[in-house]
Amino acid sequence: MKFFDHQADFSLENGSVLPGIRIAYDTYGELNADKSNTIWVCHALTASSDAADWWKGLIGNGCLIGPEKYFIVCANMLGSCYGSTGPLSDNPVTGQPYYSDFPQVTIRDMVQSYILLRKHLGIDHIHLLMGGSMGGYQVLEWSVMEKDVIEKLFLIATSPSESAWGVAVHTAQRLAIEADHTWKDHSREAGGKGLKAARAIGMLTYRNYGTFQEKQTDPDPEKIDDFKASSYLNYQGDKLVKRFNAYSYWLLTKAMDSHHLGRGRGGDLIKVLQNIQQPTLIIGIRTDILCPLDEQRFMADHIPDTRFIEIDSAYGHDGFIIETTQISHFLGEWLGK
Repeated sequence: MKFFDHQADFSLENGSVLPGIRIAYDTYGELNADKSNTIWVCHALTASSDAADWWKGLIGNGCLIGPEKYFIVCANMLGSCYGSTGPLSDNPVTGQPYYSDFPQVTIRDMVQSYILLRKHLGIDHIHLLMGGSMGGYQVLEWSVMEKDVIEKLFLIATSPSESAWGVAVHTAQRLAIEADHTWKDHSREAGGKGLKAARAIGMLTYRNYGTFQEKQTDPDPEKIDDFKASSYLNYQGDKLVKRFNAYSYWLLTKAMDSHHLGRGRGGDLIKVLQNIQQPTLIIGIRTDILCPLDEQRFMADHIPDTRFIEIDSAYGHDGFIIETTQISHFLGEWLGK
């Protein structure tokens, strides 16, 4: 992991100003002589800048997106707890961590920070900008904000604006965090039990009915407690609490809720999509109930130069990080053309 410190004030979309920001990022491979081989990866909600770790099978040595051919960059988003400026960072004004005082950030704010990093790294051209879920939100924003810098887009399990369904899911997750009596305590552990519950809510949308029936059904019909599905959700919740932070989770779900490509651009989502000129590959997952196929079809209908592919997965929304064999096949075919 590397760090870029931007010392000047950083203005946020809501009018707040951060007195400087730090961006954590990872790179793989080398920038070639004509600076034409950059692939920038945008990550989703609880991932980090180590794209080769969380997108195994697609990114890394010997993979389709490999350092042997490409200069791969992934930056940790603002508000996260994996190195970039966020609620756990020290406020330079007070010398203490921000915690609940950290201001609201948007997808557009995140992209503005990436643009600063892009310039710092001397990258004038991005061959492919790619991301899934919340990462796709960032890809779409960036494609509009710097259309002359970005050559191609790859989007999977994502949408051009947050749906009412998505906002409702995130609101339920934040209510779970806010119900934790430690929420807003000035400590890293604040809201931990609420975060566990929020993760459990999220897992219901990351997977689906079929996945739970197949993987988490108890074989013993005499059982009246301690069900397999319950153990699974407890396990997933505990695992996230150990590696993530409730302040960041709360903040980043708010950022997703604010995602709308038409905001500040006349409000016409279709018109904004029609103005995206980059060749775009869109993949949707048939079992995805969080970002369903209708959202990808909508983009495919209105982005002019688009190829749209539907794939099957037993893993629902999480298929975007699991089905790397299918993704590599279709992405590789598309890039080859």
